Amino acid sequence: MKTVVKLVVAVLMAAFSATAQTAPENVQTIDRSALATVAAEITMPEPVDVAATVEADSGWLEAFTEWIGRVDDMVWGVPLIGTILVTGILLTALLRFVHLFNLKRALRYMVNSETDGSGEVSSFGALCTALSATIGTGNIVGVATAVGTGGPGALFWMEVAAFFGMATKYAEGLLAVKYREVSPEGKVLGGPFYYIEKGLGRNWKWLAVLFAVFGVTTGLLGIGTITQVHGITSATLRFFDPNFNPADATTGFAVFGTTYSWSTVVSGLVVTACVALVVIGGLKRISKVSTIIVPFMAVFYVTICAFLLFGNLSKITAAVELVVRAAFNPEAFTGGMVGTMLIAMQKGVARGIFSNEAGLGSAPIAAAAATTKEPVRQGLICMTGTFIDTIVICTMTGLAIVVTGAWEPELGLKGVDITIYAFTKGLAFLGPHSGMIASFFLMVALAFFAFTTILGWDYYSEKCLEYLVGSKRQGIIKFYRLLYVIAVFIGPYLTVSAVWSIADTTNGLMAFPNLVALVLLSPTVVRLTRDYFRRLDAGEVQD
Repeated sequence: MKTVVKLVVAVLMAAFSATAQTAPENVQTIDRSALATVAAEITMPEPVDVAATVEADSGWLEAFTEWIGRVDDMVWGVPLIGTILVTGILLTALLRFVHLFNLKRALRYMVNSETDGSGEVSSFGALCTALSATIGTGNIVGVATAVGTGGPGALFWMEVAAFFGMATKYAEGLLAVKYREVSPEGKVLGGPFYYIEKGLGRNWKWLAVLFAVFGVTTGLLGIGTITQVHGITSATLRFFDPNFNPADATTGFAVFGTTYSWSTVVSGLVVTACVALVVIGGLKRISKVSTIIVPFMAVFYVTICAFLLFGNLSKITAAVELVVRAAFNPEAFTGGMVGTMLIAMQKGVARGIFSNEAGLGSAPIAAAAATTKEPVRQGLICMTGTFIDTIVICTMTGLAIVVTGAWEPELGLKGVDITIYAFTKGLAFLGPHSGMIASFFLMVALAFFAFTTILGWDYYSEKCLEYLVGSKRQGIIKFYRLLYVIAVFIGPYLTVSAVWSIADTTNGLMAFPNLVALVLLSPTVVRLTRDYFRRLDAGEVQD
């Protein structure tokens, strides 16, 4: 209890002092003693042996990375960040913090299915399908890239976006069930394209089509393929070949003038082959696999993170203080090496959305198939995904990175290497083999998390494609599956920056149509919510 009190006090004091130091002219005159105290508390006396990230380099790859980075900055500018946050805040206010006051009920609904509902899979199965697509590299690599680029303050903005994102995800799940359809073949059809077309009317069909187009692109080129396989192969490289040097052509496999480790090539081929074998299984197979793998791996990962944080318990209060202070004035804590407050917000919100997908419109595609007759009930279950994904898992990863100082620019680390450094250093009390243990653990976690995400997003993007071309045109669907497998195959051979810039860009484009629909349909969400809780209080519905 004493530790909790100290933690709360530290957050309040940090927020108060940080807001008073956001003016640019105060950056040079800030009291550095506070920073020195925090740094002393979270820094261990000796660094760990994790080499700086060395990426494959070539002229075309460097030019492509720079170009896609500029596009990413345009998409994830102030308009999109503002739209995401404002939508979440608006829904939170209109729904009177339904996600906060009903979290316990939502967690209970998550494991207790309705007895007389209709759908293809259980509510828990639908949630696990959604979680299979959300719990992936975003929780391990995405958090690392956010903190590594935007500083510790990015973690703060990730949490803010997730808190309001729970209201957004609630609205998405509710609308998915409200406006879903059943095909003549008995398949449940639902998602943003249906609640846009049916909820807003035929005149808005163009917005539904736009969402579906962006959904196909996101699955094929962004969150569904290249980021996931890149995370797996990067972790594999660190475990099997930590000293690999892409500048030495004799140590690996050369393609287009760039050298890659054989561990990268082999692991990439294995993942590609596994994806090719499973994507033909459809929702029921993905749901069945996800209900086993996702809960097990989530508990496993959280347990290891908790073990790390418990071993560094004395540093957590200082780390939280650093996160809050840096959220409002990152330059003062990084000497300008990481970025401004806007960059911290940009990376925190972008990586948060990448991880929990609140506002993206992906989770409603799975939620629509849930066995339920109550839209509100499924909305509550749907929002637990954001809570589990970001509030729990991403927070633990972020704190592990901050308490160990793995984010510091001087280390020269990127992507999964930041997280590996954090776990190697944070678990140093395990002995001289902590580095190998950390690398192996993250490799296994990423392999399971990312693989299920690849499968989940294949389902999402295929549903988007079916909306565009019709479910009977199986030739087009099969050709898309081939393209999906090819995208998985090429993912390992891009740079970390290019991979995440592509993912951010496609995510942002997908979010715009969905956010417009959520705002316009918010009166429907409010009406159904109030009606459900009125009937619940009257004992007319099952709790």
